[in-house]
Amino acid sequence: MNNIEISTIYLPKLDQVYKNEAKTSILDGDETTVQKGLNGEIKVAKLDMDGLGDFDRSSGYTKGSTKFVWETVKYDKERSQDLRIDRLDNQEALGLPFAKLSSEFVRTKVIPETDAARIAKIASVEGISEKEEALNDGASVVTALRACTNKMDEDEVSTENRILFITPTLKGMIDDLDTNKSKKVLERFSTVIEVPQTRMYTAVTLNDGKENYGYKKAEGANDINFLCVEKSAAVTAMDQFIKYFTPDEDQIADDNVFKYRNNNLYGHVYENKLAGVYCSYAPAE
Repeated sequence: MNNIEISTIYLPKLDQVYKNEAKTSILDGDETTVQKGLNGEIKVAKLDMDGLGDFDRSSGYTKGSTKFVWETVKYDKERSQDLRIDRLDNQEALGLPFAKLSSEFVRTKVIPETDAARIAKIASVEGISEKEEALNDGASVVTALRACTNKMDEDEVSTENRILFITPTLKGMIDDLDTNKSKKVLERFSTVIEVPQTRMYTAVTLNDGKENYGYKKAEGANDINFLCVEKSAAVTAMDQFIKYFTPDEDQIADDNVFKYRNNNLYGHVYENKLAGVYCSYAPAE
């Protein structure tokens, strides 16, 4: 199997690992909402329309407009890594170690960082609904979630696709109550996704790889309790690319080389749908 065949076979597998494991992949746009552009740009679909006016029996219908445009936005970040397996370590069966290395890298490194960066980006958009609050028990979590659904209801946000990202600790507090009230409040969300606290911050720092790798909670950032996103209010996207080089092609050592790169739109919240995002975050420590 040559390097081109390996890349062709394994990239779809990595895309599937991402789809299955990433907590935020549910927000990814499809071909109807996202178009890949050039020069680090991406186009996202934006729909807006005028409201009703009076019908006039002489002149007829009011002359409003419906606006469907492709809004061009910049990708947020390009990230990469060069991973290696020594020739002898991989001598017996290239496919298995390569598959394990690439999928484990995406699962344990790419996905947590992508989730954290997306949640932080969406939670930091100016104009969304947000509240600072300490949630120490199940009752306080239920009260906070009810405030979220009440706010969205009053703002006339659709109830069909409200996605709740919540830490396992807080979700567990609700489950432990096992009351009608706690069950009812969760029914107000179409999807409930548990996200580790390590991916739930109001801001993150992406290390540049010169001294440190991956990401960390940004200085002065808050822990997020939960984030509710109505699906049409925000869109995310990621392109993944891989290259493989044999030990004979490796100019640095004697390794099987896996080069990984991605280009990420961590999150674009439409300015006419800011009410579709609600963030509850803990007070600063």
